[in-house]
Amino acid sequence: MLTEALPVLDFKVKSIVHDYEVNFIDDSLAVLNNEIRDGDVVIMDQKIKELYNTIPAAIPENNLMIDIKAHEKQKSYEGLVPIINKLIESGFRKNHRLIGIGGGITQDITAFTASIMYRGVNWIFFPTTLLAQGDSCIGSKTSINFGEYKNQIGGFYPPNSIYIDLNFLNTLSPSDLQSGMGEMSHYFVVAGYEDFKKYKHDYKSALSDKTVLTKMVARSLMIKKSYIEIDEFDRNERQVFNYGHSFGHAIESLTNYAVPHGIAVSFGMDMANFVSVKMDLLEPKIRKEIRELLQKIWKGYDIKDLDVERFCDALAKDKKNVGRELRLILCKGYGEVFKTPVKNDERFKNWLANYFKNELD
Repeated sequence: MLTEALPVLDFKVKSIVHDYEVNFIDDSLAVLNNEIRDGDVVIMDQKIKELYNTIPAAIPENNLMIDIKAHEKQKSYEGLVPIINKLIESGFRKNHRLIGIGGGITQDITAFTASIMYRGVNWIFFPTTLLAQGDSCIGSKTSINFGEYKNQIGGFYPPNSIYIDLNFLNTLSPSDLQSGMGEMSHYFVVAGYEDFKKYKHDYKSALSDKTVLTKMVARSLMIKKSYIEIDEFDRNERQVFNYGHSFGHAIESLTNYAVPHGIAVSFGMDMANFVSVKMDLLEPKIRKEIRELLQKIWKGYDIKDLDVERFCDALAKDKKNVGRELRLILCKGYGEVFKTPVKNDERFKNWLANYFKNELD
């Protein structure tokens, strides 16, 4: 990535829990050195520890560092037990803070732990993946898994400060970058035509130009901020951000997470648009315009072999559903994304069968 000076894009997010700051930085090590206090505990993804050994080396000896394997099993009650044990045994107190350094799983583990330790302690987040930087770092959501059920337990507990350093992205795999771009893409459709047009135009250059990508990440977060500040607890307006996610979560589940989250969401957005066309809600022309971008994001992944019956069963387990009806986020056009009930019936299954057979060549 290029290393031009970053534009100043810092902002504050208003929250019912507590307001928090988002800061774009270019030197995580210097910021961490300046930020860390006596008693603070760092929770770090093992991959980050291995890739950026100057970071753990800079943590003072009297500050505990807990390195974790950032996978779904760690993000559970069982996975949190050794972390909480270490905190209590180390003398961690109510006035101390947790500092999370990693991607979305590290974020959830740090946030959930912070929310339950002594009924809530402050925490700071350094997101290291594009998906976390462009999406999950704001919004307050924190969740862990329960057995085989993903993200079923949690709450809303934002960090006090977020430090976004795009230099971490230099060591991401192409699929991780694609996943982040896929996750961010749904915000730009929700925002409207001009936002989506610019996102589509800048997609290729963002992958090699840090200045372009930084502005893209900042815009993605600003779109999200405008919704979460009026519906932080995801009861009304914010639910449009589930666009592509019901289908995407089913894809993740049935492929055992071989398809990364943001790429599954890009497939899911196209499926939502396909259903929207079938229901005469969306012009085929607009679906095609959006699909041209989504195809670039999911390039290299194939979901044609997914079983329709199992897919519909997975959709039926989505936590947004009411009774036996699916609650899907569909699209009438740019800036016109909305939630609507859809029957999980034979007509719907035939649409999906058609999609898997004919829409993925």
